[in-house]
Amino acid sequence: MATIFIDDLAIEVIRKRIKHIYISVRPPAGCVRMTVPARLNEETIIGFARSKLDWIRKQQAKLRARPVQPAFAFINGESHFFFGQPYLLNVIETGGRPRVALSAAGVMDLYVRPGSTREERQKVLHAWYRRQLKAAIPVYLDKWEKEIGVSVREWNVRQMKTKWGSCNIQARRLWFSLELAKKSRRCLEYVIVHEMLHLLERYHNARFYGYLTKYLPDWKEIRKELNG
Repeated sequence: MATIFIDDLAIEVIRKRIKHIYISVRPPAGCVRMTVPARLNEETIIGFARSKLDWIRKQQAKLRARPVQPAFAFINGESHFFFGQPYLLNVIETGGRPRVALSAAGVMDLYVRPGSTREERQKVLHAWYRRQLKAAIPVYLDKWEKEIGVSVREWNVRQMKTKWGSCNIQARRLWFSLELAKKSRRCLEYVIVHEMLHLLERYHNARFYGYLTKYLPDWKEIRKELNG
C-alpha cells in the first residue's frame, strides 16, 4: 500500500490484479482509498484521483453531516437498537445472573450486579448481542450456501471498527461485525451474502456486483440503510 497526495488530500493506493480503478470514501473519518491495476503508472492514478476530487469532497461532507453516535453510559433511559428496532434501556441490579430481556413494550431490561461499572454493563449487553448474532447467522448461511453454491468452512463474530464483515477466501472463513446486532435483519443478510460472494469473486469488480444484483436485486437500497 502507498499514499499519494492531491493538494491536502491523502489517498491510500492499493495495487491488485484488476482491470479497472475503484475509489471509496470510508467511514467514519472519510479516508480515501483507491484500488488500481497492478501495473498502472502513477501519472494515470493521480489524474484519475484529481478527476474525482469533487465527488470525494461531497462524500466526505456527507460523512461529516451524519449524527455522531453517542458514547453510551448504559444507564436508564438510553435508546439501544436490536435488529433495527429501538429499545429503551432499563437497568436492573440483581444478585442473579447478568442477562438481557426484551419486552413487547419496547423495553430492554439489562440485569447487572449491584454497583456494576459502565464497562461491566457494556460487556453483558455485548455478550448478549454476540449470542443473538450467533443464533441468527447460521440460518442465512444455510440458505445462501444452497442458493449461491458455495460452502463456508468457518465463521465468527468480533468487534470491527471499519467493516461490517470480511472474508478469508483461502480458509473460507467469514467474520461479522458485532455491530450488525443493531441493524435490521435484511442488513445482516446483505452482509452475509456480500461476504459469501467473495468466495466466487475476490474483488469488488463488475463480476462481483453482477452476482450481488442477481441474488439481492435491492442491494443498493439495503446498503444505504446499513450505512445510514
